[in-house]
Amino acid sequence: MTMRLPLTGGCCCGGVRYAITGLPTALYCCHCKDCQRQSGSAFAMSMFVPRDALAITAGRPKSWRRRADSGRLMRCVFCADCGTRLYNEPESRPETVVVKPGTLDDTSWLDPAGEIWTASRQPWVPLPPGSPCFVGQADPARLAALWRAPEGHPQE
Repeated sequence: MTMRLPLTGGCCCGGVRYAITGLPTALYCCHCKDCQRQSGSAFAMSMFVPRDALAITAGRPKSWRRRADSGRLMRCVFCADCGTRLYNEPESRPETVVVKPGTLDDTSWLDPAGEIWTASRQPWVPLPPGSPCFVGQADPARLAALWRAPEGHPQE
């Protein structure tokens, strides 16, 4: 499948909508305890997007500030009505937002670059053969180098 800009998405109830007008720089699966809690599952996907490429197009999300398992501070942005986590704003990388790609309208093109925080992975979750795996936090530049936008690149 092909990724096409703008990417659009939103929360479960439809109250908050967003658009992404620039290319994501990385997509990965995270197995940290924070992501397990946040997703209510064994892992969560995350997608780096340039901060200035993300715009809220409907609704008014809420946010809260927290310290991740990595020790880094982030602002977590979510729908106040249904609670869907939409993205995080890491204080260590103010030029980047970390979108929860499951909130995109079209998820058919998602293909993560690798797996991070595999040290806290649930033992029943198999890791994809050949996928780069990191026991802890991976360097964002390394994740970006491993991931490339799908063929066909976005068309505006």
